[in-house]
This record gives sequence, structure tokens and C-alpha cells, in this order.
Amino acid sequence: MATTRVDLLGGMTPIDVWRRGVVIGVIAFLTLVDLFGAQAILPRLTALYGVEPGTMGLAVNASTIGMVLAGLVVAYYSDRIDRRRGVWLSLAMLSAPTFLLAFTDDVLVFGLLRIWQGACMAAAFTLTMTYLSERCDKTAAAGAMAAYVTGNVVANLVGRLIASGLADVVGVQASFLGFAVLNAAGALLAWYVLHDQLPQGPAGRSPFASWRDHWAEPRLRASFAIGFLLLFVFVGVYTYVNFWLVGPQLGVAPAALGLVYLVFLPAVVTTPFAGKVVGAFGARPTLVAATLAALAGVAASALPSLPAVLAGLTVIGIATFLAQAAVTAFVGRTAKRDHAAANGLYLTSYYLGGLTGAFMLGLVYDAFGWPATAAVLGSALVMLVLLTGALREAPSDQRSVELGP
Repeated sequence: MATTRVDLLGGMTPIDVWRRGVVIGVIAFLTLVDLFGAQAILPRLTALYGVEPGTMGLAVNASTIGMVLAGLVVAYYSDRIDRRRGVWLSLAMLSAPTFLLAFTDDVLVFGLLRIWQGACMAAAFTLTMTYLSERCDKTAAAGAMAAYVTGNVVANLVGRLIASGLADVVGVQASFLGFAVLNAAGALLAWYVLHDQLPQGPAGRSPFASWRDHWAEPRLRASFAIGFLLLFVFVGVYTYVNFWLVGPQLGVAPAALGLVYLVFLPAVVTTPFAGKVVGAFGARPTLVAATLAALAGVAASALPSLPAVLAGLTVIGIATFLAQAAVTAFVGRTAKRDHAAANGLYLTSYYLGGLTGAFMLGLVYDAFGWPATAAVLGSALVMLVLLTGALREAPSDQRSVELGP
């Protein structure tokens, strides 16, 4: 008996639009739920493995190595990958390293499993973004990306709460078993709701030709650099601020650290509107405003006051997710062909930024502490503002967005 699958992008009534946004968000949530969840238990992992904060921070964020590699592979083979099959298989394979993380007591093996996780997450992420770019009409593209980024926001919040809660109940390592179940659920959902989507574009086109075309476009080059800086800042903030929070000046108990990430809750409310904001004001003004807000948040996070730090983290969350929604939609609109290659290059740059942030900022934190780390993050945000000057949109790119909350 044939299985009836839901057309993710079919129907444009208000109820259909809302349901579509929810489904897109849930797929994003189940793809990325354990990417940052381990950060909420980073101090406990550091104590468990008996290593320096910078070493454990690099191991936890080693997932970005796999993401960089997978982003390039997907971009290279984009003309041969069925989008639906690639998404659900990637999520199914993701559950394997997540499961194994519960049973390793070696930090090197931990890092290698995180690389494996990252490769699977990046493949699913890239192919889902490509699926949306190719199947959404122009007026819905930014809204669809906003829905996907909203799922990312929820994953950041709920993933951290799940990790912290499970660590309290079943132990730090066993908490990864819960994430493995969620990854498997994501595979089942993607298999059920996505329609087969073969690659679009000229058959036999060289992947290097696609890459060359995308790199030749100044607006895309700037977008890739902006993606690099966005995850550089995000990983740097939400990895190493943990040690500032549990340190003697702020004194947050490790068991309560997961609750700190309720700072993402306002971003859950604001991010679904990102598509409308970008449609109304354009990508560049949205990015400038979001980056300046993030800069203020980073400054607040360096103050020896828990309310100020929490307020800063809240603003950074809202701003970075708004910026991410704006730039991913911009890439989708600016790339006129070979969307998988463009998305793969963008996400490769994005994940390289996260990897660089985990490594470089770990060294800064170990040597100088959080205020110096925040100063480096502020410099990165200033660079990001300067890069937005290249994101000039043609009038035809200013599109209304039909996908709302």
C-alpha cells in the first residue's frame, strides 16, 4: 500500500502557510538540536574529561570540521543528490555518532564523533535549504528561511535545556542517548513530509564552474564572509561565556546553567518575523541593525553583573538569528542557479567561522578571560558591519514574504 506524503510547500491558505512553517521549523529543530546542546554541559564535560576549557570547547565544537567538509562535498555533488533522500538519510546517519557519544571516555574520540555528527548535520542542513530555495516561490523564500532559522533558535534553547536536564537525571554522557532518539525522529519526519526533489540546473555542469560563478559575484563573496563572522561570534559567545557565568564573579551553579539559555526565548518569538523584516527593509539594513545590536549585547556580557550578562545574551540571540535569516535568504535570492552549490559554499564559510571561533577564542579565553574574549568578538562584529556595504539589492530583490508566524 502506497504511503501518502505531505506536500511541504503545497497550498497557500493561511492555515497551510502556518502548518508549512511549523513543519520546516521542526525539521530544523531535529537537525540541529544537539549541535549546541553540549555547550550547556560544557563545564561538566570539562571536569569529566579532565581537560582545559579551551580543549573541551574545541572538542565540543569539532562538529564544525565535519560541517565544513560536508558542505563542500554537498556543493560538489549537488547535481547528483536527490534532496529528500539526502535529508532523511543524513538525519538517520546522525543518530549513530550521537548514540556513541554516550559511551566514550576519551576526549579525542569525543571530538571525532562530533566531527561525524557535524558532517551529517551539515548535509541535512544544506540540502534542506536547497530544497526550500528550489521549491519556494520568490515571495515565500525569505519566510521559509525564517521558519527554518526559527527551528534553529528553538534547537539552541531546547537542546541546551534537554542536555542540562538529562545530565542531571541520567548523567552527562547518557544525555546523548536522548539526542540520538530526536535525530532518528527527524529522519522519519523528513522521509514523510518531503517530496522527491531532483537537482535543478544544466546536466553535466562542472561543480567548479558553479563555484567559480558564485565566487565571482561580489555580493555572494560578502555573504560568505558574513556567514563566517556570524558563527565565529555565536560559537565564541555561547561556548566561553559558560565559564564566565559559573566563575566566582557571577557564581551561577553548573546545574542551573541550562536555565540561563532561556535567553533564547525572545528570539523564538522574533525570528519568525525575520522574513517580513527583510522583505520590508532589505537584507543590508536588517544586517546592520542586527549587528549593532549584537555589538551592544557583547559589551554588556563583559560586565561583572548577572542581569547585564543575561540581557546581553538575550540581545545577541535575537540579533544573530535575525542576521542569519537575512543573509541566508539573500544568498538564495542572489544565486541565480545551482542553489546547492551556493548554499554549500555559504555554509562551509559559516562553519569555518564556528571552527575558528572555537579554537581562536578558546586560546584567548584561557590566556586572558572573558572580557578580552568579548573584545575580540566586538572586533569581528565591526568587520561584519563593514562587509554589509557589498549587499546592494536590486529593486526586484525586495520581495514581500507570505510565510508568517
